[in-house]
Amino acid sequence: MLTYDLEARGGLSLYEYLYRRLRDDILSGALAAGERLPSKRALAEHLRVSVITVEGAYQQLVAEGYADARPRRGFYAAQVDRRLPAAEAGEAVPAEAPPRSWRLDLKSGQADPSFFPSALWARLTRQVLSEGGHLAPVPHQGLPALREAIARDLRDFKGMAVSPEQIVVGAGAEYLYLLLAQLLGREAVIALEDPGYPKIRQVYGKWGAVCRPISLDGQGMALEPLYASGATAAHLSPAHHYPTGIVTPIARRHALLRWAEETDGVIIEDDYDSEFRFIGRPIPTLQSIDARGRVIYINTFSQTISPSMRVGFMVLPPRLLERCRRELGFYASTVPALEQQVLARFLSGGGYEQHLSRTRKKYRLLREAVLERFRQCPFAASLTDRGAGLHFLLRLNTEEDDEALRRRAEGLGVRLGFLSEYAAVPNPAYAHTLVVNYAGLDAGRLDEAEALLSEVFLTR
Repeated sequence: MLTYDLEARGGLSLYEYLYRRLRDDILSGALAAGERLPSKRALAEHLRVSVITVEGAYQQLVAEGYADARPRRGFYAAQVDRRLPAAEAGEAVPAEAPPRSWRLDLKSGQADPSFFPSALWARLTRQVLSEGGHLAPVPHQGLPALREAIARDLRDFKGMAVSPEQIVVGAGAEYLYLLLAQLLGREAVIALEDPGYPKIRQVYGKWGAVCRPISLDGQGMALEPLYASGATAAHLSPAHHYPTGIVTPIARRHALLRWAEETDGVIIEDDYDSEFRFIGRPIPTLQSIDARGRVIYINTFSQTISPSMRVGFMVLPPRLLERCRRELGFYASTVPALEQQVLARFLSGGGYEQHLSRTRKKYRLLREAVLERFRQCPFAASLTDRGAGLHFLLRLNTEEDDEALRRRAEGLGVRLGFLSEYAAVPNPAYAHTLVVNYAGLDAGRLDEAEALLSEVFLTR
């Protein structure tokens, strides 16, 4: 008769403990496949427990497939795969390394958290929660109220006449890149700016798309290598390229649209940080001058509100919209309903416009202070600023290679990003050039920042 020490069950109930011991015996082979288990009454009397306890354990074994119940014959151990031996202790999954804390970070481009409109955001969140609208399901393309608010914002501030139906809301730019890769298909050949934002080619590449790096000239993506690439799509940032800062002039924009028309191609206009232009008037988007439905427009609220929001959107031309709905409409919306409801009210109620105006002023003052200080640093050979965006290029007064400088900087708790890191095709011209993301700098601590950098570049 099966015997188990029920006093060793700890905090488990009697039936749960008995079920586990029986299961372990079946898995180990102590109870062979097809072997009859003791009757419920006999095992209950032997273990001095109730029949209900044994009944519960047997029924759980049957439910999980460890035993078979045969009418008027009893319960029998089932044929199951034997349990594999436990992995050795050395094979334990390592803990994820915590994010490093930097004394100075010029690479990540994190916005100043004090700029976030916490009070207004909290009030709008309470409104949505009190009304209960955040519990309603959200369509694949995003909340209609949010898409309407985005369409109004694009019309009023970027001159883009788009319908809310053309807008697809998603959890940040990287998710939208992945959707676009699926929409364009594995046969797509995508031209990418080189140097350029590495995650774009990483996302497209992981999906399996063919990526062709296209060199830049003084006006953005160069036309001759673009035509020669055989690309069916081109992903570019004409408003303010990251990381070079190049602004594509209107003549080149029209030339790019001609390329798309002549090759039956698609242009993905990534409008990264275009809201932060400090000199002159904004140049019209490619989408706003596209008369043939060749441009897919992408933007996010990461720079203007907060990177942690992970809310972005794309505007599809009508000829691709139906295809998106047909082929990708099974995806659920990746942005929580509450966040979409709050953002819709933030946009439509004027809060976003006021917040953006205040943020531009703060960054303009920070930019002026940072540029003035960096121009005077002994390690600075030259500085390239296009009057837009939240980064600039700093040519270094050094002959050391970028990797040696990066390692020394990390040893001092300084995180740097070099232009050479953004290139798919190595080019000596990119060496000794820093990409300085200044949004997270503190104007009151520039002395400390300069001292750290002077130690990195051995100019103290």
